[in-house]
Amino acid sequence: MNESTREAAHREASDAELIAWVDEHDNLLGSLVRSELRERGLIGRGTYIMLFNSAGELCVHRRTLSKAIYPGFWDVAAGGMVQANESYAESAARELEEELGVSGVPLTAHDHFYFEDPGSRLWCSAFSAVWDGPLILQPEEVLEACFMPVEQVLEDIRNKPYCPDSLAALERYLRAHGNGVAKKQ
Repeated sequence: MNESTREAAHREASDAELIAWVDEHDNLLGSLVRSELRERGLIGRGTYIMLFNSAGELCVHRRTLSKAIYPGFWDVAAGGMVQANESYAESAARELEEELGVSGVPLTAHDHFYFEDPGSRLWCSAFSAVWDGPLILQPEEVLEACFMPVEQVLEDIRNKPYCPDSLAALERYLRAHGNGVAKKQ
């Protein structure tokens, strides 16, 4: 199976996942297929995991071109939609392992907020983790990844397209923590 066929199959499977459907107060209403939730403009739940190394650098990655939302954009957080039967924390742990191959690390919960832009309405929970091991990228979702100083990331967002939802999570994190970042727990 070539890369574009694999990405298309992954996108189709992803669009068919049952996602938590919530109201404007984050009360669970049930579950819907991801594509239906998006097409109907309904509210889902999302997780954002800012992954730092022990030097305080933030992992940024570039999304594949097959992604339904923000294809080819840079991202400051691993994460995704909370599935129907998951908590935010369970979703965060699953997404971090799927996208970047990182598992077994403590996740620190930081913020819970609402985000909306065209094509995306989400209740969001942001987490952070510290990892110094190798990254194992999910080829259907992540083109490349690297750790960068936070100051460099903040400069980079002026020149490259970054996902606005994860930037909202990072901005809220930095307001709460200053430029100090997560340290090994």
